[in-house]
Amino acid sequence: MKKKINIAVIGCSGMAEGHMYGVTDNKEKANLYAICDIDPERLALRKEKFNLDIAVSDYRELVNDPNVDAAVIVTPDQLHLEMTVAFLRAGKDVLCEKPMALSVAECEEMMRAEKETGKKLMIGQVCRCTPAFVQAKELIDEGKIGDLFFVESEYAHDYSRIGGYNNWRITPERHGFIGGGCHAVDLLRWIAGNPTEVCAYSNHKCLTSWPVDDATIAIYKFPNNVIGKVFASIGCKRGYTMRSAFYGTKGTIICDNTSPTMQLFENKDPNSETDFTEPQEIEVNINNHNVSEELRMFIDALQGGGEMPISSMEGASTIAVACATVESSKNQTPVKIKYPTL
Repeated sequence: MKKKINIAVIGCSGMAEGHMYGVTDNKEKANLYAICDIDPERLALRKEKFNLDIAVSDYRELVNDPNVDAAVIVTPDQLHLEMTVAFLRAGKDVLCEKPMALSVAECEEMMRAEKETGKKLMIGQVCRCTPAFVQAKELIDEGKIGDLFFVESEYAHDYSRIGGYNNWRITPERHGFIGGGCHAVDLLRWIAGNPTEVCAYSNHKCLTSWPVDDATIAIYKFPNNVIGKVFASIGCKRGYTMRSAFYGTKGTIICDNTSPTMQLFENKDPNSETDFTEPQEIEVNINNHNVSEELRMFIDALQGGGEMPISSMEGASTIAVACATVESSKNQTPVKIKYPTL
């Protein structure tokens, strides 16, 4: 039996609590060793809920704790670089929540620390663990809908009531497309590959007191002559969704992260004009933020000595696309996407 991995979760938000459960769901291989948050009330609440001995307000105490094997960073995006590099250089492996960072330069600094220390860094792009999206990718990879020609996803959310602790989301560094739209970007990258060019437009009509545009639409050129689109809004008035559609030469898949079914339109007979008009309703589990699976992947990679299933290069590439999108929307001109070279 391999040694259990002692994991420290940095942050005590609701999302961080999900990661704590993700560790305890994998209790045969990992131990929730410690937690950290600057808010004493949240810290005390999670400490009691998970019956923990170690709960600190300064993450540096855990950086310097020799009993910590790995850290899960679930803090405001602006802190990902500082905290990730500190833990890596202290000899700890890291799972960092998305977005990896707020710029490609920051991502590259994190990747340098990973390379220089020999420790492992995984990025929490959780859409790759969402059941409907996982099943959609499996069907596409099987050739169920033929060759892709168009893919789209949306990140539709209303941030008006979730500025976050001390309103950390309301900052010019954290554009909503980078912080939230990265979900949709990463999903399309995972399925269709790395886009080479983007043309985007944005406006600012919902969260008018915020310092960044709140709605963006982007068109991408993907490999194999696939076209793609991402719509991201952080102020729209509707329930949260990541409705996504994947169009192939033999069929179409429509799914999201909050519905119990996904639709498969399949043209089994090329001579038929009707066999694809009624979709198959495929049941799926609803697990919008499947961090338990994310933690399982992270822990298994650490114990097995394999590569991280969502590598730092994957996380950085998603940020490269998101940043190019913001640049295009500001300049209202197409932008060639430059990926990290480390």
